[in-house]
Amino acid sequence: MLNTNNVVPGRAIRPRMAFALIAATLLVGGSITEASAKSRHHRHHSSHSHQAKSNWLDANASIRSSGSFSGKASFYGNESGSKTASGQRFNQNAMTAAHRSLPFGTKVRVTYRGQSVVVTINDRGPFIKGRVLDLSTGAARAVGLTGAGVGHVTAEVM
Repeated sequence: MLNTNNVVPGRAIRPRMAFALIAATLLVGGSITEASAKSRHHRHHSSHSHQAKSNWLDANASIRSSGSFSGKASFYGNESGSKTASGQRFNQNAMTAAHRSLPFGTKVRVTYRGQSVVVTINDRGPFIKGRVLDLSTGAARAVGLTGAGVGHVTAEVM
């Protein structure tokens, strides 16, 4: 116990202040570590939780499944074997794609520089602003997109 009879005013506060500062640092440090771990966890397509899948499925109920769109597309393939947002195992050589809102199972004809491929939507993405589709490596290879990595495509919902 601290003897307050011989304490100079202001000195008794310092140990408490130091304790508070250490406690605050540990609290903030723990939060940053947890936030960083969560950020790394959500970087991959296969990391979506079941709750996120349910929200995506519910949101798709009212989406029209006809029309066409265009924009930048990219491809992905290093997640082979992991589950997609639809629950299927990802096969980088299959003719599949990820789209933010089209219902799973939707067939889409994707055209890049005159080459076309029909893909099935089975995942969510892309998660990069300005992109409209993430093609599997096989689908990107079929239209010649693997060399460029990213390219302007037109897509027609079938």
